[in-house]
Amino acid sequence: MANKFALLALCSALFAVGPAMAKPGTAEKGKVIYDMRCTWCHGDEGDGKGAAKDHLNPPPRDFTSGNYKIRTSDFEDLTPNDDDIFRMIRDGMPGTAMPGWSDILTEQDMWDLVAYVKKFASYEKPPAKQVDFGTQISSSAESIEKGKKLFEEGDRCVECHGKSGKGSASKRLKGEAGERTWPRNLTKPWTYRGSAEPKDIFSRISTGIAGTEMPSFADPKSKKKLSIEERWHVANYVASLAQTGQKVSADNTVVKVSKVEGELPSATDDARWEKSEATTFYMVPQIIGKERYFLPSSDTITVRAMYNDKAVAMLLEWDDRTKSTPGDDSAGKLADTPIEQDGVAVQLPVTIPSEMQKPYFGMGDAAHPVNVWHWKSGGKDAPETVGILNSKGFKDIEKREAASAGLTAKSSYSDGTWKVLMVRPLTTASTDKDMQFVEGKFIPVAFAAWDGSNNSEKGSKHTMTTWYWLLLKPATGSKPLVTALVIAALFAGGLLWWARSAGNKAA
Repeated sequence: MANKFALLALCSALFAVGPAMAKPGTAEKGKVIYDMRCTWCHGDEGDGKGAAKDHLNPPPRDFTSGNYKIRTSDFEDLTPNDDDIFRMIRDGMPGTAMPGWSDILTEQDMWDLVAYVKKFASYEKPPAKQVDFGTQISSSAESIEKGKKLFEEGDRCVECHGKSGKGSASKRLKGEAGERTWPRNLTKPWTYRGSAEPKDIFSRISTGIAGTEMPSFADPKSKKKLSIEERWHVANYVASLAQTGQKVSADNTVVKVSKVEGELPSATDDARWEKSEATTFYMVPQIIGKERYFLPSSDTITVRAMYNDKAVAMLLEWDDRTKSTPGDDSAGKLADTPIEQDGVAVQLPVTIPSEMQKPYFGMGDAAHPVNVWHWKSGGKDAPETVGILNSKGFKDIEKREAASAGLTAKSSYSDGTWKVLMVRPLTTASTDKDMQFVEGKFIPVAFAAWDGSNNSEKGSKHTMTTWYWLLLKPATGSKPLVTALVIAALFAGGLLWWARSAGNKAA
């Protein structure tokens, strides 16, 4: 029996082998890998001054400072554990340009990199103390409620992260090099640098984030200090916030527009919107036309839509840490540079394509013009506005009054989130300039957003989506709906065939 337990223990030990039991890294080999893979961002000297530094947000880590944001050593000891550095190399840093390297580098390569990177800050000895995790408290409704109270108590966390956890700023934050930094939007777990698991969140709360204004709440000298038990409650609460944001599904490429009887919603807070199907898309910075943009703050947009027999209504929702109001001194203090208006846009082709080809999504082209609905938030002494752009490319844009197509817009801002409602008749008199909506047809649609407090976003400096689809759903069981679904299936099958064909040719 004893031998069986010994064998079981041995097997358990073997399966439990993790990064800590790997062969120690060799700095000389690590330098070869670093020079090949890492200098473009982190620089030859590890000071974060690589060729790409001006195009990255946040900027690359300066290894010479010795400030590692994600670590499990005690808050008083900035020395990271080797495992901490290994994990950052292996998994990358979500929400940044730092990728995970496990698909390119071997485990030994990554340990060699760990050994070399440590030399930039002359880290030779392991940290003297580790984070004290105590006994983990499992997440529960009771724990989450306790964490919420601690989160909000005395503006402990709300001051930076906002009451909703979306990072709605009330103070200007700076990084170690004086660069502007923004508090984490806790409702978007894919942006958590060290994962959204409660244990990793506990570590961040305990150690703070070196090089930023995120403090340690384990520091007994802090007026906002938390006990181990309290930190577990806050970690469970923050983890619960990660479940409240709108999530992107790669399979969901269609904004489904439901038909309603009677009047369409006339306000962003109409209760019917909560029952309407939401579709969320990733947004990326505009790097196609000049002026190219590399430092965005907005990364997703959520769309809901309804229509009746007269008009279509779209509710656009996206997180924005600041309400950018030109002319307002308090808003100006939070901005990086001269403040601009916030904004959002919907892009549609002028006509529904009869084939699979869509207009060029960067403002269309001469053969395939686009129709853009562009909303701006206004300023201290100026109201919000909405206008129309007809475009055949970046250099051929015609501005039109929204009233010419019956387009209207209303907005609201609360706790770090903009909501903009746009309504337009299904058809207009300008058939050569405006999209004429038809139910049961797949209509290409794209979106863009501007954060006026972030690097003076305006014009071509914004985030955007690629083309997706808008479908005005007919009544269930109607022939147009069946036809649309068949077309969708054929389209998906065509893409699959094309992908396989391209793969075979590449092979």
